[in-house]
Amino acid sequence: MKRRDFLIAGTAAAVLPSVASAALEYTPGLVKKRLAAGETIFLDFKAVWCSTCAAQERVINALRAENPDYDAKITFVTVDWDTYRRAPVTVDRNIPRRSTLVVLKGEEELGRLVAGTSRKQIKTLMDIALNA
Repeated sequence: MKRRDFLIAGTAAAVLPSVASAALEYTPGLVKKRLAAGETIFLDFKAVWCSTCAAQERVINALRAENPDYDAKITFVTVDWDTYRRAPVTVDRNIPRRSTLVVLKGEEELGRLVAGTSRKQIKTLMDIALNA
């Protein structure tokens, strides 16, 4: 195998698992549609410039990598705070700030974490979603 082919194959293998487990980007109507289909939704209200959001993302990604059941049973949706802070998805749920994580099933909110970054707190919320 040529070195170039090896590098391309290695890069693709490293990138594909992370692409497969990427969160959906929020668009209007997405959450209602997914909830109506019976899915458990893990909403992540974040901003690209937010250091707390980045810390949460690292923990969420590590937990998802360790337990494939999270991706199999939970729909992860990121909501861009700068775009949707005044939208119904945020206002109707009384989301106080970016770095808020919310678990939804049907018409019910099952759990919420505001600005928490500890592995234990985030895992607890993800386990609530997993067992919904």
